[in-house]
Amino acid sequence: MSAGAARGAGGEGRGAGGLRASLAGLTTRGRSFLAAGVAAALCAYVLGQGELLRVGLLLAVLPLVCVLALHRTRHRVSGSRRLTPMRVPAGSEARVQLRMENVSRLPTGLLMLQDRVPYVLGPRPRFVLDRVEPGGRREVSYRVRSDLRGRYPLGPLQLRLTDPFGLVELTRSFSTYDTLTVIPRTEVLPVVRLAGETSGYGDGSRRSLALAGDDDVIPRGYRRGDDLRRVHWRSTARYGELMVRREEQPQRSRATVLLDTRGVAFEGAGPDSAFEWAVSGAASSLVHLLEQGFSVRLLTDTGTSVPGDGGGFSSGGQESVEAAGLMMDTLAVVGHSDGAGLSRAYDAVRSGGGSGGGFGGAGGDGLLIAFFGDLDDVQTELAAKMRVRCGGAVAFVLDSALWSGQPSRVEARVRRLRDAGWTALAAPPGVAFGELWRQAGNAPLGTGTSGGWG
Repeated sequence: MSAGAARGAGGEGRGAGGLRASLAGLTTRGRSFLAAGVAAALCAYVLGQGELLRVGLLLAVLPLVCVLALHRTRHRVSGSRRLTPMRVPAGSEARVQLRMENVSRLPTGLLMLQDRVPYVLGPRPRFVLDRVEPGGRREVSYRVRSDLRGRYPLGPLQLRLTDPFGLVELTRSFSTYDTLTVIPRTEVLPVVRLAGETSGYGDGSRRSLALAGDDDVIPRGYRRGDDLRRVHWRSTARYGELMVRREEQPQRSRATVLLDTRGVAFEGAGPDSAFEWAVSGAASSLVHLLEQGFSVRLLTDTGTSVPGDGGGFSSGGQESVEAAGLMMDTLAVVGHSDGAGLSRAYDAVRSGGGSGGGFGGAGGDGLLIAFFGDLDDVQTELAAKMRVRCGGAVAFVLDSALWSGQPSRVEARVRRLRDAGWTALAAPPGVAFGELWRQAGNAPLGTGTSGGWG
C-alpha cells in the first residue's frame, strides 16, 4: 500500500495575488449580492435613507467576508490519497481512498473533490462532501482498472470549496500524485520436467557446500535474526565485527527468460496481440521459476538484463522479492525495440551475466526460456547457437503471420531450433500459455542434453 499525502498550502499564495484569486471566485449569487449592496448604498446616500444604507452595507460586506473566510480556510484543509495495491495485473482493480481533513477552527462549506486519472483507467471520479466540522475528516474511495499494462499517474487531487451561503467557490489543486503500475497478466504454471535442467536448489551444490571445510567458508556480516551458532569467530576476530558462516545456504540454479521485443518480429497491437501474449508468458515464467527456487534474470533482445547489478541474477530472500518486482515493473512498460537482430541477446547469453556458473560455457547448468517473434534464416541460426551456452533451452516461437490471419511460416524455424537441441514449440493465437508449458514438459528432446527439473 502507498499513502500519498497532499498537505499544506495550495498552489496559490496567501498574499495579495491569492486574495485577488479568491475574489475571482465569487459565484453569480455572490456577485449579485455585492452589486445589490453597492446599488442599495448609493440609493440610500442619494435618498438619505439610513436604514437602506445599513441593508446595502450588509449585502455588500457579506460576500467579502465569505471571500476572506474561505481564503483562510482553503489553506487549512488537507488531503491524502491511499492506493491499494500499487502494482496490479492487467484486468484487475485497485482501490483509491481519498481523505479530507479540516484542520481549521471554522467549519467548511460544501466540498467537491475531483481526482485526475488517465482515461484508460476509467472516468474521472467526482465526489460531493457536506459540511466538515472543525477537526473533522471525510473519506471516499473509488476503483480503477486497466486492460493495458503500463504506469499511470493518479492525481493531482482538486478540491472545490464553497461557503455556506454559496457566494464564493474556490478551487485548490494539491501537488502530489501516486503511480499505479499495471503489470502483465500471469498464469499459474504446472510443475513439469523440462529438458536439460535440474531443480532450483541442486543437491550436488548443497552437498558440496555442506562438506566445505572451515577454510572454505566465505563469511558475511551478521544480520539481525541470524543463528548465533553460525558465528565464525575467526573471521569475527579478523574483521573486528560479528561475522557468520554462509556454507549452509544452498546454491540456486540460474534461469534466464529471454523476451524478443523487436518491432519487426511482431505484427498487430492491443491486448490480444502476439507481443502482449509473449510479455504475459515471460511474466508467468519469471514468477514460476522464482517460486521453484531459481535465481532468475529477464533479458531482452537489446541485451538489457534485469536485475542489472552484479551478475544480473536475482538473489534469495528479500533481494529475490525486490528483483521480482523490478522485473515485473520492467515488463509493465516494455515496448518494441528498433533492433533487427538478436546479436546483443546472444552476447549476453554467452557472457552468462558474470562468473560463477550459469551460462559460462557449453554444458552450463543454466536454463534458458525464450519467447521469439518472427525469425528469418540469420536470426534462426543465431538463436540456435544460444543453445550451446546453457544446460536447457525452451523456445516459444510466435507465428505473427498466423496471429494476423495469414498462412503460417514458423514450422521450419521450430524444426531448426529442435535440431540444435532446443525444446521448441510454436505459439498459435488463442492458446493458453499454461498448456504450452505443459506440452514443453512432454515434448520430445532435440539433440541437446536430457534431464529434468521439477
